[in-house]
Amino acid sequence: MKTELLDAVESTSLKDNIPHFEVGDVVDVHCRIREGDKERTQIFSGTVISRKGRGINASFTVRRIVNNEGVERIFPLHSPNVLDIKAIRSGKRRRAKLYFLRQRTGKATKLAHRHSDHTISR
Repeated sequence: MKTELLDAVESTSLKDNIPHFEVGDVVDVHCRIREGDKERTQIFSGTVISRKGRGINASFTVRRIVNNEGVERIFPLHSPNVLDIKAIRSGKRRRAKLYFLRQRTGKATKLAHRHSDHTISR
């Protein structure tokens, strides 16, 4: 009963046009940045290393390397400041959270590309 009431209230704030992306995908996240009275859009590009939560609490973590330093940002999925999410490339992965990428540098952070057609030949 309590969950149904919460879901009903939260449904008004949920976004409808969330694109499909998974952990391991390389995405461009378009964020709204406010600086004083000005507003601009900034693109944060990187690999999705985790997704968690459900409903209004859903969030995802994007990691990228800037000047040989790892930078991670956690984005609320239904935030009005997240304008758009574009999946660039899908990566092959075997786990739900890719936290092991934090210890890797250089080319070791790249995931193998997952092709869209999964044909099994025997």
